[in-house]
Amino acid sequence: MSALTYWIWLSERKGLRPETREKLLDVFGDPQDIYFASEQELKALPLSRNELSSLLDKSMDEPRRILDSCIRLDVRIHTIRDVAYPNRLRNIYDPPLLLYVLGRLPAIDDMAAIAVVGTRKATPYGVKMGRRMGYELTKGGALVVSGLAEGVDSAAAQGAIRAGGSCIGVLGTGIDQVYPRFNQFLFEDVQSVGALVSEYPPGAPISKGSFPRRNRILSGLSCGVVVIEAPEKSGALITAARALEQGRDLFAVPGNVDSPNCEGSNALIKDCAKAVTSGADVLCEYIHLYEGVRLLSGVEARIPQEEEPEQDLEQNRKQERPEREEKQFFRFRSKKESKPQPQTKAVPVKTVLEGLSEQQLKLVAAMTKPSMHIDEIIENSGLSAADALSEMTMLEIEGVVRQESGKYFSLNVSES
Repeated sequence: MSALTYWIWLSERKGLRPETREKLLDVFGDPQDIYFASEQELKALPLSRNELSSLLDKSMDEPRRILDSCIRLDVRIHTIRDVAYPNRLRNIYDPPLLLYVLGRLPAIDDMAAIAVVGTRKATPYGVKMGRRMGYELTKGGALVVSGLAEGVDSAAAQGAIRAGGSCIGVLGTGIDQVYPRFNQFLFEDVQSVGALVSEYPPGAPISKGSFPRRNRILSGLSCGVVVIEAPEKSGALITAARALEQGRDLFAVPGNVDSPNCEGSNALIKDCAKAVTSGADVLCEYIHLYEGVRLLSGVEARIPQEEEPEQDLEQNRKQERPEREEKQFFRFRSKKESKPQPQTKAVPVKTVLEGLSEQQLKLVAAMTKPSMHIDEIIENSGLSAADALSEMTMLEIEGVVRQESGKYFSLNVSES
């Protein structure tokens, strides 16, 4: 049996905490040895009941199906131990065990990779700045990383392709899914000049929680993140939060101070992001760090006049999408600041209990101490690690929990 089948088997084990997965690989060496480990050997490790049960499930039906699909679709699989797996991503908290890739990954670690993110409901200004940023970064020798969502993300990818460069698209769906559907041609273009990347295998269903989770990969692959047009409740702010956690550079394009679409991105500039108005403003941070990065000026730096009509944003917004992908909000504190920023207003406990899903209630009930590490919360809740991490992100979005340093969380509720 192919060694990749065992990697897929391990990656598909539900309920494994990130630290458990790392411990298993340290102790047993590789997924094949984990697969053949006896129950007694596994019980010698600090595993939860759910983790032990998951590891004792030796069915290979799904891993074989996934591998067959990858072969049929020409999907490459990079394990976390492969040379082609980017070091930047390998060193973040909770790196994906596998990367499913359509196209070909460039040598990302040797490049000034910059993620460009923003709201799906972009204004014409946001779309224009997204395209311009993607174009100018690419012309200046950087590699654009995009979530390929509607709005700013797609515009940045379009700009990069128009500049004749490469681009990486990070998906929040199975590697074989085009989402949003109207981006079919853009997905194909990105695949032809660069790569589409996902931690989810072919056939994986679309899940609302997978979009916030993929943002750690967007920032993890990058040296820096540029935010263009982000309202207070924008998925782009999750990427910005992950960038800060991972020690990445954070940039934001100033927007109209009277526009709700720019409230989040403008707040980032006040808190911790460098204000930028061009690709050159970003590239100047990397010109002495990466070969091939250069500052352009004049005609060479300008994106050619658009030959196609502007994207019909209003029509695109009517396409089917997970309802809560945009409803994401974080408050930030610069790592250089010692004074904490004001906390989010506590949510009344009655309101919390009425509005939570069953899984979210389990997580709240699992938080039995004022401040708890995410691994302890996962173990107490009995949920799978993937479900727990996704739902904790949603609870953070809604202001029910606060994330502290070191992956500790606390409840943010009041009695009233």
